[in-house]
Amino acid sequence: MLTEALIRRFIKNRTEVRNPAVRAAYGKLAGIVGIVCNLALGFGKFLAGTLSGSISIAADAVNNLSDAASSVVSLVGFKLASRPADREHPYGHARFEYLSGLAVAVMVLVIGLELGKESFLKILHPEPVAFSWVAIGVLAVSIGVKFWLAAFDKKIGRRIDSGSLLAAAADSRNDVISTGVVLAAALISRFTGCELDGWMGLGVAAFILYSGVGLVKETMDPLLGLAPDPGLVEYVQKKIMSYPGVLGTHDLMVHDYGPGRQFASAHVEMSAEGNVIESHDIIDNIERDFLEQDGLHVVLHFDPLVTGDAELEELRSWLSQQVKNIHPALTIHDLRMVTGPTHTNLIFDCVVPMDLAMTDEELIETIQRMAKERDPRIFCVITVENGYAALPR
Repeated sequence: MLTEALIRRFIKNRTEVRNPAVRAAYGKLAGIVGIVCNLALGFGKFLAGTLSGSISIAADAVNNLSDAASSVVSLVGFKLASRPADREHPYGHARFEYLSGLAVAVMVLVIGLELGKESFLKILHPEPVAFSWVAIGVLAVSIGVKFWLAAFDKKIGRRIDSGSLLAAAADSRNDVISTGVVLAAALISRFTGCELDGWMGLGVAAFILYSGVGLVKETMDPLLGLAPDPGLVEYVQKKIMSYPGVLGTHDLMVHDYGPGRQFASAHVEMSAEGNVIESHDIIDNIERDFLEQDGLHVVLHFDPLVTGDAELEELRSWLSQQVKNIHPALTIHDLRMVTGPTHTNLIFDCVVPMDLAMTDEELIETIQRMAKERDPRIFCVITVENGYAALPR
């Protein structure tokens, strides 16, 4: 309820999540809420930790202050990411969101190391911790606030498809666990006399480091070039295949320049016997619909497919099934047949998945052998291609 109330109050045109300005507004709201909540919790815990002399509570306070700094970095990242394209950056600046996430991850790692160091020293040189019901209350309130903040960031992250906010949600969820551990340590110390403060501080630091490593991976993947989401791949294929005259599609490649800045290219198979102008018009319509309806910049290449040759159709169907006996994800396309007096050339491309345990030469030899078993006159001329985004068949 509170989340929706904040969205209605501060986000104009909140349903237009593909609009860069609306997306930036969502990021700004999430950043400000994160800053306010984490600063309040951080100062409250710092005060409680100082009064009680608890290193684990102080560590948890620093963790909240680092989260506030992370929210500042994310806020700046969303602001920079919303800048329009320019001459030097024709694909826009949306990757600033990924860079801000990476900066946050590095900050988390540094703070985790420092807290681990302080906690280790507390284990070597333990000091008594003064029990305080005020500190217990601060920790309990923190758990409730962080639980809500995790749900808040998760909801907005899913709504605008933001990896940065989903990572922030996961971090808040982790904070609920780490603060719960600190609270348990304080209660155990109060009722049993067993001092676990240094060990709990070390545990919190380890948890922060674990979270930081995960954040580094999540933010590095899109910068390095992550494979497109399988759901997007399937959606693109089904949408292309839904247009009249389209017989097949392959060679899909998706380039991610940040949220809302995706570019794709693919080949579309259409009848070679059809009207070229009409086929070109259909392809133009597909490209325009992707841009207007999905915000996806798509460039399609027209592959003419011979459909009036029964023998070629039979060979295409047979070969498509045979290569799947080698690997279920293998596909062929652009099959052409050139018949001569002594042999027949089958010319085609073969798309291989990244996990194929064969060299290109071994694959070509295997396919050639299968073709020879069917007809000794067949000679295969194969171009092997990597499957950057293997489409389901």
